[in-house]
Amino acid sequence: MIRLSDWISSVIDALGPAGVGVLVALENIIPPIPSELVLPLGGFRAREGTMNVFLVWLCATVGAYVGALALYWLGAWLGYDRVYCLAGHKRFILASQKDIERGSALFDRYGSWVIALGRCVPVVRSIVSLPAGMRRMPMVRFSVLTLSGTAVWNAAFIGAGWALAERWKQVDHYMGPVSLVVVGFLLVGAGVLAWRRRHD
Repeated sequence: MIRLSDWISSVIDALGPAGVGVLVALENIIPPIPSELVLPLGGFRAREGTMNVFLVWLCATVGAYVGALALYWLGAWLGYDRVYCLAGHKRFILASQKDIERGSALFDRYGSWVIALGRCVPVVRSIVSLPAGMRRMPMVRFSVLTLSGTAVWNAAFIGAGWALAERWKQVDHYMGPVSLVVVGFLLVGAGVLAWRRRHD
């Protein structure tokens, strides 16, 4: 069985900075691909001299924006009423109608802060674009907040990978188990959501 960390490494080694961008874009749509593993590895590869650190950061930021934009347009296409209707079905395990109502109210009150700060919170940064699209947040504001938040997040983790240098091999030893734990938590969370939706 291929470890998630090995697969991430193979993509980055094959595609370079563009691979970092692709993985970060996918992370916005498929949270089990964690940027907490992708970005430090990109920084480490740049420290080794195989990639340019600025290009790694640029590709990661563009990739994050592309992924966020895809979800924004999905939310805009579905609209609040469709998402609310879907949330009323038992098979829609991501959120209940009460969750949609609370999330919409929270976004209306703290919209800009939610977009900017949500980019620095695992999983949240992958779904925060949906309510922005549903509420038709102005594209310029959405873009500025998304790019600002992801630029800071990416710089911090790429910098961490750069700083680790020779100690990266020691960290890599723990990447496999950490990857499995991340996926495990997400699966457990999905199971809890499914159980809750069936018992509403």
